[in-house]
Amino acid sequence: MTSAHQRLGERISRFRGTRGGRRPPTAKTLGNRTILLTCSDYLALAEHPAIADAMIASLRAGDGAVPVPGPCLPDDHPQIALGAEFARHMGARAGVLCPSGWAANTGLMQVVAGPDVPVYLDALAHMSLWEGARTAGAELAYFRHNDLGHLRRRIEVGGSGVIAVDAVYSTDGTVCPLPGLVEVAKAYDCLLVVDESHSLGTHGAHGDGLVAELGLTGRVDFRTASLAKALPGRAGLIACDRPGFADYFVHTALPAVFSSTLLPHDVAGLAAALRVVREGGRRRERLRVVTRRLRDGLAELGYRLVESDSQIIALEAGSEADATLMRDALAVRDIFSAALFPPTASVGRTLVRLSAHAGLSDDDVNRVLAACRALRPRLAEQAAAPAG
Repeated sequence: MTSAHQRLGERISRFRGTRGGRRPPTAKTLGNRTILLTCSDYLALAEHPAIADAMIASLRAGDGAVPVPGPCLPDDHPQIALGAEFARHMGARAGVLCPSGWAANTGLMQVVAGPDVPVYLDALAHMSLWEGARTAGAELAYFRHNDLGHLRRRIEVGGSGVIAVDAVYSTDGTVCPLPGLVEVAKAYDCLLVVDESHSLGTHGAHGDGLVAELGLTGRVDFRTASLAKALPGRAGLIACDRPGFADYFVHTALPAVFSSTLLPHDVAGLAAALRVVREGGRRRERLRVVTRRLRDGLAELGYRLVESDSQIIALEAGSEADATLMRDALAVRDIFSAALFPPTASVGRTLVRLSAHAGLSDDDVNRVLAACRALRPRLAEQAAAPAG
């Protein structure tokens, strides 16, 4: 009988033998400005001095440096206050901070779903939503990506439950049809959970997210977000309008009960980041300009883009070999992109993803487009192939 040790070793060996090409190379060209299109720092705030200064000041103060379990926090704790501040920013009544976006989504699904409450997930919804629903013991039913007709048919069979989607999907940058989803949730008396990880900070007049931008505040039951994207921190967020939810969550959701609080300097940095985001209209406008130039330029070169207007630009690749070829060819030019394969991308789909950000200069955009133009002859055949 094969032991668990042997089976694990065999799986690792197979992965290294067949998937070793997935690891991106290091840059080989010297002297160029490195262009990172692999991170989610959409507003280019990771090195903002106001955020760094706030974190440094907190570290020097040394107040409350030992984290405690979430349920033990007093009402006047800075983490509690910041959760409420995020809620106000998003036009919600209650907000609770979690150790991560993963913890926020898995914990939320554990407390809103269960064996008697089915969960309807968009096929591209973040894996943390799926994992939380599984942990809750809920019956899972996926619906085709952004297909509201398919969702309606699923609910008509399974009954009222929880609908879980992303506002902007990290895999391919597509945007959720939120107005229609709100109507479906209302018609079938479902709870609606929207993950705003890739729209909080980038969308809305003050970076308050896609739900707010579309005027749907108050019509979405729960909004979640990873605060490690446009807001450069380490935390997760849940915002809603239900009185008492924050207290209920921290005493019942496993990721909250069995995790420690955020560190004081993380709270201080996020508070400063929120202030910067509110005042970041120019950064959001720059992000839109950069995104449009990249999307238009790549389309003119003949690349097949996933249809969207978000800052996440996904190019359809014909195969895993095609995706790694493009990623690696860009990397040797000091331009770093992400090649996505299953399970990050859906089964049978391979993408090259470019994450635009406000820190890109006009010269950076020109360099990216020039590099993609030079690569086009090698990739034209697979890029022009019709979608399967």
